[in-house]
Amino acid sequence: MTIRLYDTSARQIRDFDPVKPGCVSIYLCGATVQAAPHIGHIRSGLNFDIMRRWFEYRGYEVTFVRNVTDIDDKIITKAGEQGRPWWSIGYENERAFNDGYTALGCLPPTYEPRATGHVTEMVEMMRTLIERGHAYEADGSVYFDVRSWPSYLELSKQDLDEMRQPSEEGITGKRDSRDFAMWKATKPGEPDWETPWGRGRPGWHLECSAMAHKYLGSAFDIHGGGLDLIFPHHENEIAQAKAFGDDFARYWVHNAWVTMSGEKMSKSLGNSVLVSEMVKQWRPIVLRYYLGTPHYRSTIEYSQEALREAESAFARIEGFIQRVTELAGKTVEPAAEVPPAFAEAMDDDLGVPGALAVVHTTVRQGNSALAADDKDTAVARLAEVRAMLGVLGLDPLDEQWSGESGQSEDLNGVVDSLVRLVLDQRESARARKDWATADAIRDQLAQAGLAIEDSPQGPRWTLASR
Repeated sequence: MTIRLYDTSARQIRDFDPVKPGCVSIYLCGATVQAAPHIGHIRSGLNFDIMRRWFEYRGYEVTFVRNVTDIDDKIITKAGEQGRPWWSIGYENERAFNDGYTALGCLPPTYEPRATGHVTEMVEMMRTLIERGHAYEADGSVYFDVRSWPSYLELSKQDLDEMRQPSEEGITGKRDSRDFAMWKATKPGEPDWETPWGRGRPGWHLECSAMAHKYLGSAFDIHGGGLDLIFPHHENEIAQAKAFGDDFARYWVHNAWVTMSGEKMSKSLGNSVLVSEMVKQWRPIVLRYYLGTPHYRSTIEYSQEALREAESAFARIEGFIQRVTELAGKTVEPAAEVPPAFAEAMDDDLGVPGALAVVHTTVRQGNSALAADDKDTAVARLAEVRAMLGVLGLDPLDEQWSGESGQSEDLNGVVDSLVRLVLDQRESARARKDWATADAIRDQLAQAGLAIEDSPQGPRWTLASR
């Protein structure tokens, strides 16, 4: 068994070889908390949640770090616009991100450090880089000298001489316009911390280099994030960390965007779809299916139609699970192992689409067994389906999804009782061969949003797909 991952730095799929046998260390660039999350933000967390789950299934001990950037230019700007403390905005949106991760079934990270809690580590990193000639102080700010690091831009494959990076507003004293700020000198009204070079605040890139070193050491396995972070953020992280003396990440894994009309989903473009609104319209488990089942390197074009298709596809899986559970008369536990074809797909660069095809094939086999009244085979297929869905975080019988539809058990029981009364009337009509009345009842239930299925165990109802 060998897991293989696409490494952005190598531009190819590579066999996974961990720093420490049997262990996996992952650093994911998490939320910058200037605003509430849209589904593009949460997609990254979902993709790496599935990665983490697969490594754990394969027997690895996983250390998963997902940071919170709780101080940066955008947060400070928002604070000025809203007349609120910067930390108030950051904390409010950090809570919103965590609510979104939890709603969509992401496991909590091993560590979730905030940038503002690691200024001491940032100062130490800057001190060492200045001593080694890779950074310099100017007018109270500290910059990284990009020309001091010959391998700069190896991740993004750019040419330094052809790259033009405009100076940041209000930043002075750069030796080269492409040098980037590790520390920004204090400005009136902005938060600041004391350093040997004067008061100021950290730069975005320095924060992640320092936190990755703090929690994962000088060498770790996987650094993740969205494609938009390759340059400048990840490129600058690498330069700082390696010039400091770290080996840093062995593999660079980047997820693609969620787009709308071909444009990356973004608050600044005004085309974002907030997670808090989406979970009011769609069941969270359906949103997880929609965002988590395309390949992580494939762009998702957002549309209501695509969501409805995801809802219908997942309903077919849920319907199979419910029918077999009713037939078995008890909860069928997940199989100890997933089918080989599922594992093969997941081992190959987390091939979730191929793995999901195995899920649907197994569901079809189980439905055929149900039609043939082959209970043992149907139960065996359900056990396999639950094992596979568990890896993807999509098992509707898992306790994390209990009550996720938003309806209380009491209300669901009342609805079920009312629907059963109507279904009894339909069954009476069918018994006396009054097909017109039976069909009319079924049509009325459909108009009310209920799908009726006639099974060997009697009629059953589910909420119809939209």
